[in-house]
Amino acid sequence: MSESYGLHTTLNAPFDAALEQTVAALKEEGFGILTEIDVKNTLKQKLDVDFQRYTILGACNPPLAYQALQADLDIGLLLPCNVIVHETGANETAVSIVDPLIMLGVAGSDGLQAIAAEAKTRLDRVLNALKNN
Repeated sequence: MSESYGLHTTLNAPFDAALEQTVAALKEEGFGILTEIDVKNTLKQKLDVDFQRYTILGACNPPLAYQALQADLDIGLLLPCNVIVHETGANETAVSIVDPLIMLGVAGSDGLQAIAAEAKTRLDRVLNALKNN
Protein backbone atom coordinates (compact mmCIF):
# COMPACT_ATOMS: atom_id res chain seq x y z
CA MET A 1 0.00 0.00 0.00
CA SER A 2 1.27 3.42 -0.82
CA GLU A 3 1.03 5.91 1.99
CA SER A 4 1.77 8.69 -0.50
CA TYR A 5 -1.69 8.96 -2.06
CA GLY A 6 -4.06 7.13 0.23
CA LEU A 7 -5.49 6.97 3.74
CA HIS A 8 -5.53 3.45 5.19
CA THR A 9 -6.82 1.26 7.99
CA THR A 10 -7.30 -2.43 8.62
CA LEU A 11 -10.44 -3.83 10.23
CA ASN A 12 -10.70 -7.02 12.24
CA ALA A 13 -13.87 -7.93 10.39
CA PRO A 14 -14.89 -10.20 7.53
CA PHE A 15 -15.14 -8.59 4.11
CA ASP A 16 -18.95 -8.21 3.93
CA ALA A 17 -19.14 -6.60 7.37
CA ALA A 18 -16.23 -4.27 6.58
CA LEU A 19 -17.81 -3.21 3.29
CA GLU A 20 -21.11 -2.49 5.05
CA GLN A 21 -19.35 -0.53 7.82
CA THR A 22 -17.38 1.49 5.25
CA VAL A 23 -20.49 2.48 3.29
CA ALA A 24 -22.26 3.45 6.53
CA ALA A 25 -19.29 5.53 7.76
CA LEU A 26 -19.09 7.33 4.40
CA LYS A 27 -22.82 8.06 4.56
CA GLU A 28 -22.41 9.58 8.04
CA GLU A 29 -19.97 12.09 6.52
CA GLY A 30 -22.27 12.97 3.62
CA PHE A 31 -20.77 10.66 0.97
CA GLY A 32 -22.98 8.59 -1.26
CA ILE A 33 -21.80 5.68 -3.38
CA LEU A 34 -22.05 6.44 -7.11
CA THR A 35 -20.30 3.29 -8.31
CA GLU A 36 -19.39 -0.09 -6.89
CA ILE A 37 -16.97 -2.31 -8.79
CA ASP A 38 -16.57 -5.92 -7.72
CA VAL A 39 -13.00 -6.50 -8.94
CA LYS A 40 -12.95 -10.19 -8.01
CA ASN A 41 -16.08 -10.88 -10.08
CA THR A 42 -14.95 -8.69 -12.98
CA LEU A 43 -11.55 -10.39 -13.23
CA LYS A 44 -13.21 -13.81 -13.10
CA GLN A 45 -15.64 -12.88 -15.88
CA LYS A 46 -13.17 -11.07 -18.13
CA LEU A 47 -9.94 -13.04 -17.57
CA ASP A 48 -11.08 -16.23 -15.84
CA VAL A 49 -8.64 -15.58 -12.98
CA ASP A 50 -9.22 -15.90 -9.26
CA PHE A 51 -8.57 -12.83 -7.13
CA GLN A 52 -9.21 -11.83 -3.54
CA ARG A 53 -12.46 -10.07 -2.60
CA TYR A 54 -11.80 -6.48 -3.66
CA THR A 55 -14.36 -3.72 -4.18
CA ILE A 56 -13.82 -0.20 -5.47
CA LEU A 57 -16.40 2.33 -4.29
CA GLY A 58 -16.86 5.67 -6.04
CA ALA A 59 -17.81 7.94 -3.13
CA CYS A 60 -19.16 11.44 -3.64
CA ASN A 61 -20.10 14.26 -1.31
CA PRO A 62 -22.46 16.28 -3.55
CA PRO A 63 -21.91 19.74 -1.95
CA LEU A 64 -18.11 19.37 -2.09
CA ALA A 65 -18.25 18.01 -5.64
CA TYR A 66 -20.42 20.94 -6.71
CA GLN A 67 -17.99 23.43 -5.15
CA ALA A 68 -15.06 21.74 -6.89
CA LEU A 69 -16.83 21.76 -10.25
CA GLN A 70 -17.60 25.46 -9.86
CA ALA A 71 -13.90 26.11 -9.29
CA ASP A 72 -12.71 23.93 -12.19
CA LEU A 73 -14.95 22.01 -14.60
CA ASP A 74 -12.14 19.63 -15.51
CA ILE A 75 -11.96 18.44 -11.89
CA GLY A 76 -14.59 15.88 -12.86
CA LEU A 77 -11.67 13.88 -14.24
CA LEU A 78 -10.59 13.30 -10.62
CA LEU A 79 -14.03 12.61 -9.15
CA PRO A 80 -15.44 10.68 -7.34
CA CYS A 81 -13.21 9.78 -4.39
CA ASN A 82 -12.19 6.14 -4.74
CA VAL A 83 -12.42 3.89 -1.72
CA ILE A 84 -11.14 0.32 -1.82
CA VAL A 85 -12.17 -2.47 0.49
CA HIS A 86 -10.25 -5.71 0.15
CA GLU A 87 -9.86 -8.94 2.02
CA THR A 88 -6.43 -9.46 3.58
CA GLY A 89 -7.21 -12.49 5.73
CA ALA A 90 -10.00 -14.69 7.05
CA ASN A 91 -11.23 -12.04 9.45
CA GLU A 92 -9.27 -9.01 8.29
CA THR A 93 -10.15 -6.40 5.69
CA ALA A 94 -8.21 -3.36 4.52
CA VAL A 95 -9.88 -0.05 3.68
CA SER A 96 -8.03 2.60 1.69
CA ILE A 97 -9.30 6.00 0.57
CA VAL A 98 -7.67 8.29 -1.95
CA ASP A 99 -6.23 11.41 -0.30
CA PRO A 100 -8.22 14.33 -1.78
CA LEU A 101 -5.37 16.74 -1.06
CA ILE A 102 -3.16 14.72 -3.39
CA MET A 103 -5.87 14.13 -6.02
CA LEU A 104 -7.12 17.70 -6.20
CA GLY A 105 -3.57 19.01 -5.80
CA VAL A 106 -2.88 17.63 -9.29
CA ALA A 107 -5.14 20.36 -10.66
CA GLY A 108 -2.94 23.07 -9.16
CA SER A 109 -5.88 25.34 -8.38
CA ASP A 110 -5.76 27.35 -5.17
CA GLY A 111 -9.56 27.41 -5.14
CA LEU A 112 -9.63 23.63 -4.75
CA GLN A 113 -7.33 23.42 -1.72
CA ALA A 114 -10.00 24.35 0.84
CA ILE A 115 -12.45 21.90 -0.74
CA ALA A 116 -9.85 19.14 -0.71
CA ALA A 117 -9.00 19.91 2.92
CA GLU A 118 -12.67 19.64 3.90
CA ALA A 119 -13.02 16.35 2.03
CA LYS A 120 -9.88 15.00 3.72
CA THR A 121 -11.18 16.00 7.16
CA ARG A 122 -14.42 14.12 6.48
CA LEU A 123 -12.60 11.07 5.11
CA ASP A 124 -10.24 11.03 8.11
CA ARG A 125 -13.36 10.88 10.29
CA VAL A 126 -14.61 7.95 8.21
CA LEU A 127 -11.40 6.03 8.93
CA ASN A 128 -11.52 6.94 12.61
CA ALA A 129 -15.10 5.70 12.82
CA LEU A 130 -14.07 2.42 11.21
CA LYS A 131 -11.14 2.01 13.61
CA ASN A 132 -13.46 2.57 16.59
CA ASN A 133 -16.11 0.05 15.44
